[in-house]
This record gives sequence, C-alpha cells and structure tokens, in this order.
Amino acid sequence: MTQLDEAYASLFTINMGVRSGERIVVFGDTIRPDETPLPADEERRKRLLGVAREAGQFAHDTYGNASFVSFPATTASGAEPPEILWRATLGENAVDRLIASGIFSRLLAKTADRNDLLKATAIVMEAKEDVADVVVALSNNSTSHTRFRALVNGAGGRFASLPTFDPDMFFTSMRVDWPALAERTGRLAATVNLAAEVEVETPNGTRMRFGKQGRTAKGDDGMLTQPGSFGNLPAGEVYLAPLEGTSSGVMVLEYAPTRRLSSPLTLFVADGRVVEIQGDEPHRRKLEQKFAENPDNRNIAELGIGTNDRASRPDNILEAEKILGTIHIALGDNSGFGGTIQTPFHEDYVFYNPTLTAIMADGSRLVLIENGKLVI
Repeated sequence: MTQLDEAYASLFTINMGVRSGERIVVFGDTIRPDETPLPADEERRKRLLGVAREAGQFAHDTYGNASFVSFPATTASGAEPPEILWRATLGENAVDRLIASGIFSRLLAKTADRNDLLKATAIVMEAKEDVADVVVALSNNSTSHTRFRALVNGAGGRFASLPTFDPDMFFTSMRVDWPALAERTGRLAATVNLAAEVEVETPNGTRMRFGKQGRTAKGDDGMLTQPGSFGNLPAGEVYLAPLEGTSSGVMVLEYAPTRRLSSPLTLFVADGRVVEIQGDEPHRRKLEQKFAENPDNRNIAELGIGTNDRASRPDNILEAEKILGTIHIALGDNSGFGGTIQTPFHEDYVFYNPTLTAIMADGSRLVLIENGKLVI
C-alpha cells in the first residue's frame, strides 16, 4: 500500500466511517477554458483532480459501490454544482422531479425561497434510498455553502468538503490527533456560545466586532461518521454566522485564498457589510466584481477560529483557516449554517496573531485567544 493509499484508507475509515454496502460519490472539477490561474495554482489544481480520481478509484476498489464525477469548475465557491453531480449524488428520480416542479433552476441560481426549499427537501426525502451515503468533495471551488450539500445532508448523507486541497495535507494537517482536536474544538465552541458579541483585533490593524445574538457556534472536528454529518477536511475550526447587520470595523487582508497579496487590502465594514475597499492589489478587482454582481456578496457571513495544531500553511485557505490560534472572516453566503443570506459566493480570509474576546450579555469580557495563543 502506497502512502496515498494509506491516506485514502484513513479518510474513508476514520473520518467518514464507511460501512459495508454504503454508496460513495467522489467528485472533482476541471479548469474552465475561460480561467487563467497562476502557474503554481494550475499545477495544484491538476494534482487535486488527479487525487480526486485516485480517491474515487480507491473507494471503488475497496468498497465496490463508489463513483467519480468531474465537471468544469463553478464560477466561485458557494455556487451550485451542475446537474450531472446532482444526478450522481441524489439520484435520477429526485432530480427529474425537481426539474418537473420548476424548483431545480431556482436552486441552481440560488433564488429558491423557503417554500421551494421545503418542497425540494420533501422530494429528496421521498427518494432518500437513492442518495449517496458518503460524499467526498475534492473540487477546487467549495460546495460547502450550497443547497446541493444541504440536501445531501438532509437525507442523511455524510459530506466532506476539501476545496483547494493539496495532497501534501494528507501528511500534515490530516495527521492531527483527532480525539484531541475534537475535545479542543468542542470546548472552544461551548465558550464562544456564552457570548452575546465577539471582538477581534490583530497586529495588522484588523479590528472587528460581531453580534452573535440568536446564533450558535459549531465545531468542525473532522469526525463525519454520523448521518447528516458535514465538515471540512482537513478539519479544525469553530464557526458561526454573525447576526446580519451587526458586524462592524476594519479588515486588513494580507492573503487571498491561495496566495499572499502583493500589498494589503483594507475593507471597511458597517452594518454587517463591506462598504469600502482601499488598496491597489489586483485582488481588489475580483472583490469589486463580486460586489457588483450581487450586493449580498458584501455580507459578513462567518467568523471562524482555527483549532488544528498540525495546520501551518498560510497560502491555502483550506488549511490556513484551521491553523490553531488564527481567525477567519468570510464574505457572502451564510444560509447553510444559520444565516439568512443566500448568494452564489462565499470566500474566507485568514488573520494571524489575533486577540479574540467574548463579550457577555452583562458586558463582562473573556479573552479566548491572546496574540494567537489559545488561553481558555
């Protein structure tokens, strides 16, 4: 057995808890013709697609009831995947009924309303036996914040999301002490949930405050063995959707999702949304384009706290946001984890050496992280 085979075995047995007879879907994405990734990113994405294929083949050879699906990359993390993946994962019958009902096109466009979502859930649940038991998402763009993922989970499928994954992570952040990570993550989530507000400051000038009223922080510990489980791999974070309209302050970005910025960008936030960008870095144009496409892309969607002591890479958002003692803030969609904003965009930014303070309803303050060190 090769090192990668050992890594695949660990993923499917330890993280996903695959049992005899379960149906597995592994998927990846290809570089679209209209994309021009940087050479290093292009190479990583080709390696990622190769690993996705290998993982699918390993699952097929080991468990016998697995399939691999690939498709051209979506336009952004948070955008819904194409019909081919819905059919492979949820089953032909459910997708045919979603199309016949007129709901499917609205699901793909992320314009489905509450009634649409209730009907879609009912349709998928009626064909629950056709839904894959285990889904491993090795696409470059994240499907975490999609209705597709939510419907899989709602039908009991277990879903691991590995966007921008680099195979080297199998031998670093994926070799964490999983029980210790689960204990640390659960303890931090429980403490965050005592707060009414959360405040963050970092040495680079980031100063943010988030309202938490009515929202629950959850832990992502990589143990996706129960029906309906969802999380990232590598894992290790506490996350929540701040109450819309409550976030305010300044975010100083030093990293994009897969590279260090040539110079920082400063985002000013008021009433829960980015209201201004300062800086000349080319990544600014990408953000401004997303903001022009949909004003909801300005939403402060997530506050996350890294808990993985084996994570260390700052240049890859999947691992960077898990680094113990970091925090990350996301823009765009938060509808899949307790928020109300539904948009085909979700992008995280990591901040280093933060001081994070929980502010209680009575105004008392509890420091959870001080200059990047977990202190609870």
